[in-house]
Amino acid sequence: MKRRNFIRLSSLAGVGLSLPMSGLLHSCTSHPEHSLEFKNLITGLLKDWSDGMLNVQINDPSNLEVHGALGCPSCSHIHGRCMDAVYPFLYMADKTGDDKYLEGAKLVMTWAENNVSQENGAWTVITNPKSWKGITIFGAIALAEALHYHGHVLDEETRTAWTNRLDKAGQYIYDTFTIDFTNINYPGTAVYGLNLIGNVLERDDFKAKSKTLASQVKSYFTPNEGLLFGECKKTSSRLSEKGLYGVDLGYNVEETLNSLVMYALKEKDEELLQILTKSLNSHLEFMLPDGAWDNSWGNRMYKWSYWGSRTCDGSQPAFGMMAHINSAFGTAAVKNTELLQRCTADGLIHGGPGFIEAEIPPCVHHTFTHAKPLAALLDHWDHLPEINANTSLPRATADGVTHFKDLDVFLFARGDWRGTVSAYDAEYHYKEDYRQASGGALGVLYHDKVGLLCAASMAEYALVEKNNQQVQPNKDICLTPRVEVFKDDLWYTNLYDLPATVASEDTGDIIKLIADVKLKNVNRKEVEGTASAFDITYSCAADKTEIKVTTKQDITAQTAFVLPIVSPNNEVVTHVSDSEITIQKPEAVVTIKANVPLKIKEMAGSRTFNMVPGVEAIPIEAFFDKETNEALEISVSVS
Repeated sequence: MKRRNFIRLSSLAGVGLSLPMSGLLHSCTSHPEHSLEFKNLITGLLKDWSDGMLNVQINDPSNLEVHGALGCPSCSHIHGRCMDAVYPFLYMADKTGDDKYLEGAKLVMTWAENNVSQENGAWTVITNPKSWKGITIFGAIALAEALHYHGHVLDEETRTAWTNRLDKAGQYIYDTFTIDFTNINYPGTAVYGLNLIGNVLERDDFKAKSKTLASQVKSYFTPNEGLLFGECKKTSSRLSEKGLYGVDLGYNVEETLNSLVMYALKEKDEELLQILTKSLNSHLEFMLPDGAWDNSWGNRMYKWSYWGSRTCDGSQPAFGMMAHINSAFGTAAVKNTELLQRCTADGLIHGGPGFIEAEIPPCVHHTFTHAKPLAALLDHWDHLPEINANTSLPRATADGVTHFKDLDVFLFARGDWRGTVSAYDAEYHYKEDYRQASGGALGVLYHDKVGLLCAASMAEYALVEKNNQQVQPNKDICLTPRVEVFKDDLWYTNLYDLPATVASEDTGDIIKLIADVKLKNVNRKEVEGTASAFDITYSCAADKTEIKVTTKQDITAQTAFVLPIVSPNNEVVTHVSDSEITIQKPEAVVTIKANVPLKIKEMAGSRTFNMVPGVEAIPIEAFFDKETNEALEISVSVS
C-alpha cells in the first residue's frame, strides 16, 4: 500500500474499534480455503521445527548443566533462551497427544531452572548469573501462553510450580522495566507481556503498568513514516548527525510490533491501533516480493538473516492479525512463512538462503524463537481475519523512487528491478559496531525473475553480540557494493561515510540515484594522497540496472568498485571476456559488463559466504586505470 492510503487505513482501524472484539478480529469459523492453506503451512512447519528441536535436545540426567537444553549445531554454548520452546512444545503436546512433546517442554524448563534462573525472578541470556536479564520478558510470555492455552495437559504439581515461577518473572519485569531502560524492543514487548501475565495470574498491578508503557510507547514512532524507533539502548531519543532516530526493521517487525498489535487489539486501544496501522504499512514497504525483509540499512543489521532477525520471534502475528485492515498484511505473513520454510532443513531454520548450499550449520536459536509465533497464530485461529497471499505486496507492484525521510533511505523500482540505496547514519550504541549499509551504498538489488542479486553485509563482520551470532566460517569479504582503496595498510570505503548524500530523479524511463561520497576508514578519517571524493550513480531502466562510479580527483592508489553478486555454488559462472561475466541462474542469465576488466576477488574457492544476510556471493572487482584515471562504468543486465 502507498503512503497516501495510510490515513484511510488508520481511519478503518478506528472504526473497527467501535465494534465488539469478535467483530474487530473477524471471527472466521468457516475459514476460506486459502486461509486453510496457510494454516496447513504453519501447522506442518511447527511440527517440523518441534521435531527438529527434540532431535537436538540433550537428555543426560547425570549432567544438570546440559540436561534438557537444546544443543546448538553451530554454537559452542547453550542458548539461555531455549526455554522459550516450552510454548511450541506444550502446544504440540496438547494437539497431538504425543508425550514426547510434553517431556520436551518439561526438560527445557528443568534446564532453565537449574542454569539460568535467578532469585529475583529473572532468567539470564547465558548461564553466567551476571549476564543480561532483560530476556526474561520473552521467556515469561512463552510460559504464560503455554499455561494459558495448554496448561491443562500438565500434572497439577508441574502446573503449580510453573505458575509460581511465572509470578516471580512477572514481578521482576514489573519492578525493572521502564520505557527507556534499554532498547525499545524490551519495554515494547512488555506492553503485551505484562498484560498477558496480569490476566493469567489475575495481577491488576501488572496490567496497570502495561497500560502505562502502552501510553508511553506511542511517542516512539518517527514523525514522517511512523517507523518504530529506539534500538539504541538508553539513548533511545538521541538523534544522529542528520537528525535521524535509531531504527531496526528486523527487531521491529519480528518482535516489538507483534506485542503492540496483540495488546492494542485485546485492549481496544484505538489511538495505538491507528499508529500501528501507519507503522505496519511503512515497514511493509521494505518486504521484498519473495517475503524477505530488507534490513540492509537497519542499525542492528548485524543480526539480519534475510528472512528477519537472528534472535527475534517472527513477523506473523502483527501482520496476520491486522490483515482485516490491509489484506497485504496477510500476504506478508504468508510469504515470510514460505521463505522460512525454504530456509529449513532437518527441522531447523538456517540463518539465510545460502546456508544449506554452503553447508553452514544452523543456530538453534532461530527455530525456538520463530516457533512461538506460529503456535500463537494457531491458538488464535478461530478469531483471526482471513489470511492469504492474494493481495500484492507494495514492493511487488512498486514503480519509481520512494525516499524515507526518517531514514534517508531510498527504494527504487522499475520493471522487474527492486533496489535500496542507503545514506542512513544512525548508529547503534557502540560506535565501533557501526556496520550497516550507508554512505550511499546499494543495500539490496533484486530482480523478479532471478531473485536476490546484491545484499549488504556488515562492513566488517564482528560479533557485536557474541552469544547471539555465529562465527564467520571463512575469510570475511564484505558483500556490500562499494568503492574501496587500501592505503598504508588501511581500508578506505564509502561505507564509512556517514555524511554522504543521495539525490534522485525519475524521467519515466530511467531512475537515477546519485550518491556523493567520500572514502573513509573505520575511524571516519578521509583517505589522503589519492582520490577520496566520488559520485556513484545508480541508473535503473526496465531492462537493466547500471552503476557508474566517477571522480574528478587524481587516482594514485589502486582503487576499485566491488560488486558482489549473490550466487549459490551450484550456478555456472562464465568469463565471456575480460570485461563480461555471466551467471546461469535457474530462470535467466545474469550478465555483468564493464568498460574495464572484471576480476573476482582473491579467496579460497569460487564463492564467499557471509553470515549477514546468510548468502553466498561472487565478489567481482573493477579497477580504475591509474594511468588514465578513466571513469568506471559497470552495468548489470538480465536476459
